[in-house]
Amino acid sequence: MSTQKFNLPDVGEGLTEAEIVSWKVKVGDTVAINDVLCEIETAKSLVELPSPFAGTVTALLVPEGQTVEVGTPIIAVGAAGDAAAADDGAAPAQPSEAVEPPRLAYGTLAVDDSEAPGPLVGSGPKADAVKRRPRRNGAAPVAQPAPAVPVPAAPAEPPVLAAPVPPARPATPAQQTLQASEAATAPVAEEERPGLGGALTGLVSRVLAKPPVRKIARDLGIDLALVTPTGARGEVTREDLVSYQAQREAELDQAGKFWTPPAKNAERRIERIPVKGVRKATAKAMVDSAFQAPHVSIFVDIDASRTMEFVQRLKKSRDFEGIKVSPLLILAKAVIWAAARNPSVNSEWVSGPDGDEIHVKHFMNLGIAAATPRGLLVPNIKDAQDLSLKELAVALNELATTARAGKTTPADMRGGTLTVTNVGALGIDTGTPIINPGEVAIVAFGTIKQKPWVVSGEVIPRWITTLGGSFDHRVVDGDLSARFMADVAAIMEEPALLLD
Repeated sequence: MSTQKFNLPDVGEGLTEAEIVSWKVKVGDTVAINDVLCEIETAKSLVELPSPFAGTVTALLVPEGQTVEVGTPIIAVGAAGDAAAADDGAAPAQPSEAVEPPRLAYGTLAVDDSEAPGPLVGSGPKADAVKRRPRRNGAAPVAQPAPAVPVPAAPAEPPVLAAPVPPARPATPAQQTLQASEAATAPVAEEERPGLGGALTGLVSRVLAKPPVRKIARDLGIDLALVTPTGARGEVTREDLVSYQAQREAELDQAGKFWTPPAKNAERRIERIPVKGVRKATAKAMVDSAFQAPHVSIFVDIDASRTMEFVQRLKKSRDFEGIKVSPLLILAKAVIWAAARNPSVNSEWVSGPDGDEIHVKHFMNLGIAAATPRGLLVPNIKDAQDLSLKELAVALNELATTARAGKTTPADMRGGTLTVTNVGALGIDTGTPIINPGEVAIVAFGTIKQKPWVVSGEVIPRWITTLGGSFDHRVVDGDLSARFMADVAAIMEEPALLLD
């Protein structure tokens, strides 16, 4: 069989280019039809490309990190056993392909990630394990000479956004607790604690982890709610703590050097980051929305104490056993309820050859803004108006899991009618969000925290939050936007209204 070249295909949506994120094969590997060759990132999603050929990889024609147009040859596959290099000036693959798979060392615990080449805004059940991209400089952390504690194989960790992890340092007494023996007990859920503020607004208010893992986290001063779990049941594992601590140390190390002047005058003082992929698409969409749709924003403070009580009751209900529940669920249901009373907020401004029209949609594809390692995505829950409270909770969990895993597809983001963004998960009170293109309204959900509140003439502590809404003033005037936000607020203050 002669050498065959695989051209970058059009993966849909009419996109014309894509970035080669990571190669899953190297020169000399034998591949079968439908084996995954690489991951590519388009302006819409992260996609795995299967091989259309069977044979031996003879050349990787495009290096990782490069953006190429559809139709560009990216890999050459020859007859089985044929490892000859491509003869047409192919671009070399990254040197990391020849490097022994790295091992992450921390204290005396070594975690093998040789099989891993590579928060909805702050919320949601954590994703299934995804593979990390290889470190771009090809460097691997240096393992400690101490004998490694055997660790059962764990799923690969989600992509690490920090710079490459530096060599492990001598373990501190706290870090040495990672040598603690594993317990066979079931994961334990951590209950909510008053005063956490924004932590209460996420989809996950309880974190699953075994007692030894909790002890390690306490000794290292790690908040388990901030760690991405990869356990089979969504629990935080020891390996997750290792990854999180390594990333945290790398970020702290870099922070101390950020303002350091360059060693050579010739070195640039400005870091240049190419705008591509999801960031490029998001930037264009936000500019188009900001300049095409005249935004008007309004805000409302809400006593969400009864919502908090209702969420606690749902968590204890047998009907919601095993389902993550949070105030975001109640807000989502409130938005659906309020849109039925104010239909124009669930519409679209359409300009055509015959003039402008307002398309009022009698269905709700509820978008949830998700901050992912690839940038801001807005997947939506199709026909959310038809879902029960339990079904909506399951859909929110699945949406968050998919987004965190980087598996959100273009279809998941297409056709949204109204969006919710949960800025409170990061402790933010509220904001003025930009409307998602193709919609006319977006609601920002702020942090829920205890504040002094006047009730029947007395000042008492209550759980207070602030909602911010942005509306397309071509469709939604001030009166309509105020009535819609008042209806959402009414549900958040008294969830029992949903039973009407």
